[in-house]
Amino acid sequence: MNEPIIGIDLGTTNSEVAIFENGRARLIRDASGRAIIPSVVGIDDQGRLLVGEPAMNQYVGRPESTIRSIKRRMGSTEKVSLGGTDYSPQEISAFILRHLKEMAQADLKIAVTKAVITVPAYFSDAQRQATREAGEIAGLEVVRMINEPTAAALAYEAGHQGLRHVLVFDLGGGTFDVSVVRMEDEIVEVVASTGNNHLGGDDFDQRIGQHLLNHLQQEHQFKADPGTSSHARLLRTSEASKRALSDHPFAKVEEEFLALKDGIPLHLDMEISRDAYEEMIASYVDETLDLVHKALNDARLNTTDIQEILLVGGSTRTPIIKKRLEETFGMIPRGEVDPDVCVALGAAIQGAIIGGEKGTAVLVDVTPYTFGTGAMGELDGVWTPFLYVPLIRRNTSIPTSKSEVFYTSHKNQEAVDVRIYQGEDRDASFNIEIGQFMVEGLSQAEEGSPIVLRLDLDLNGVLQVTAIEKNTGLKKRITINNALTQKEGDNLTHARSRVAAMFEDASVGDHPEGGAAAGKIGEDHTEIATARAVMEKAKGMLDDAADEDRDDMVNLIEAIQDALKEENFKEVQSLREQLADILFYMET
Repeated sequence: MNEPIIGIDLGTTNSEVAIFENGRARLIRDASGRAIIPSVVGIDDQGRLLVGEPAMNQYVGRPESTIRSIKRRMGSTEKVSLGGTDYSPQEISAFILRHLKEMAQADLKIAVTKAVITVPAYFSDAQRQATREAGEIAGLEVVRMINEPTAAALAYEAGHQGLRHVLVFDLGGGTFDVSVVRMEDEIVEVVASTGNNHLGGDDFDQRIGQHLLNHLQQEHQFKADPGTSSHARLLRTSEASKRALSDHPFAKVEEEFLALKDGIPLHLDMEISRDAYEEMIASYVDETLDLVHKALNDARLNTTDIQEILLVGGSTRTPIIKKRLEETFGMIPRGEVDPDVCVALGAAIQGAIIGGEKGTAVLVDVTPYTFGTGAMGELDGVWTPFLYVPLIRRNTSIPTSKSEVFYTSHKNQEAVDVRIYQGEDRDASFNIEIGQFMVEGLSQAEEGSPIVLRLDLDLNGVLQVTAIEKNTGLKKRITINNALTQKEGDNLTHARSRVAAMFEDASVGDHPEGGAAAGKIGEDHTEIATARAVMEKAKGMLDDAADEDRDDMVNLIEAIQDALKEENFKEVQSLREQLADILFYMET
């Protein structure tokens, strides 16, 4: 039996894992029977890691110890704080991926180390790299990353025959993608893709939430600040209202004891109509339709050339979405496959194909971005070093390799500065610079010595850049990689160790040294993280503590810090438990 390759949809709001077996893809469920796992990570009041439903449940009471929608930060260098420890977005995503991996292992009863992970079609190179890193940190070999709309098309189209042009409309919790896909027999070819990495159901929730905040401000002169329990409750009820309005014309919003104002409990009791909600999100819906037409233009197709519309992502349940698509295309979108899970199912199908099982399709994907470099040239009548020279055009099938020749600008030139950009503007400085390196030690030839620049874009959307001095063969190569670096903090090995340590049942094999020592290291890392989380919580409660409790808390915090320095983890555990007991009684 081949080693299984699981399919993972790492979503902004929810995530799923699936496997292809016995000729079909199926979702994997956790011990409670849940297949859709909230993409939420938290630390409880004892410093223990929470992933999925438990983290979501604590969000209202402890928003400061809970992280949602981390996918929107993928590719950035910012850190997020959890339990007093700073983590990269990759590490937070790795907690979710590790949880899904363990679900799969419990279901399949064998070790799982390989996965196909989906990403939004419009994810940038930095975001794709960050997703790959998250998988590696979680202990997974990411054998392939595929675009979410493409994965959904695989799930919808298993076993279908004939030539069709299909529009995949993918509106999730945090991102929007639209792809035009050409399907013929067992070939799934993406013709064009576009989208917005910051448009989704979360934005719909925010519009409802702002409506509720405005009501509270006008009626009660109350302001719920972000990060507070009141604000978290408003966001939760906003999401619940959005879901209700997908099926009903009105939604009742009731939140008792939302807060205290002048010592008087404040209650929220109001109603939102679907018409009002649709007006709130009208600009977002308009933007999705604009992007649909952009994708059609890129594919050189009209609305009448589309035979089917596939809906992907939970936010497509919003009635106005289906209505506008039906008005635009004159057909009812398909929706027989659950839009929340079809991406994971498609990823599992792709995993099966890679694993050598008889698959249902051959996948041909495209790049949603143009990649190129800057060079000396004339732009709008002005000589500039920022003339954008595209090498790989948007919507080119991948994998692909493109080369172009450039020339040194002066005699005896010793080095050339290579800068790689992503974007469409003719002025390179208005595009996104994604990589830079120097090719030094040139042959100092006459002006005009040729330098060949080659860009290789692989199936995962990862870009490799090579510059070669043609006369000498001098070569410099980089992989565009916005990875974790030592300068930014943790390398992948250390990050993987930190993530594994937060799982109390982390397997010994996840540590490179293996054996009992590895298990001990994991326990120590967990105790350190737990102790720091409890200390952080205690520091925040010092002002509210009675004098005697405050003195005990300060003494315990200092004693824990001393024990941590001495790496006396048994003492750390004892002191941490004493401190947690004081906090427990303060909260009851």
